[in-house]
Amino acid sequence: MAVATKPPVPRRRKTARTGDLPRKIGTSSIMWLLAAVYGFPGLWFVLSSFKPAGDLFTYPLTLFPKKWTVSGYTQAWSQFDVARYFVNTLIVAVAATVLTIVASAAAGYALAKYRNWWLKVFAACILATTMLPGETLLPSLFVVVRNIGLYNSLSGVVVPAVITATGTFMFRQFFVTVPNDLLEAARIDGSGEMRTFLRIMLPLARPIILTLAIVSFQWRWNDYLWPLIILNDPRQFTLQIGVASIVGAQNVNWSVLLGASVLSMIPLVAIYLVFQKYVMSADINAGLKD
Repeated sequence: MAVATKPPVPRRRKTARTGDLPRKIGTSSIMWLLAAVYGFPGLWFVLSSFKPAGDLFTYPLTLFPKKWTVSGYTQAWSQFDVARYFVNTLIVAVAATVLTIVASAAAGYALAKYRNWWLKVFAACILATTMLPGETLLPSLFVVVRNIGLYNSLSGVVVPAVITATGTFMFRQFFVTVPNDLLEAARIDGSGEMRTFLRIMLPLARPIILTLAIVSFQWRWNDYLWPLIILNDPRQFTLQIGVASIVGAQNVNWSVLLGASVLSMIPLVAIYLVFQKYVMSADINAGLKD
């Protein structure tokens, strides 16, 4: 009686994994190299903010401070009124981000789900604004803001930033993927348009909301040209204008300038660390499959 023998286990999978190892090592090496190239200047920048002003240009240059000090931070926060600039910028960034999300979501929903011919023309006009440099709109925008009485106020910085073609386009492209059957079922159940938008569409668009919130906050926090044009009172200055004002006509206090610059980066880094996992792990098409 012949005894059945087990066939040999194929080793193709092991060979494939072994063959992928050099490719993975090469890819990882390139990524680490790019991280070092982009991260080293930032590391040097942050460490230089802890150096005394006299050690910033000593030769030979050193990466780590010989004597650690936070005098640049304390002087920037107290003597140059960076605390006020910080609060002003936070108000502008938060208000503009919230209003941008609301306006962009509402406009994107209307452009995606309503079938009026003039909405298509309106969508084309919105997309056409992305082809124009922002600087070409500043003169007319300044005249409008001045005539409605918002010159030299934080509201004058916030209001023009509410409507963005990028945010509207992001929400429109997402809402187009939502099946119309979902909306029809909600309407049959007696849900009004506002309730459908708030209770169904917005929760589905959470990845878009978080992404636009990060991008919009970064835009408004780093905005320099428009606040420089519309603000004249130093008490209303945003952080970017305040940091630029540290640069004097005759000399520059580099220690204070570096400290103020690092302080201006903290909110952006915090926002990225908090919301990164939600954006990267979110499934945009969750709940939309038939």
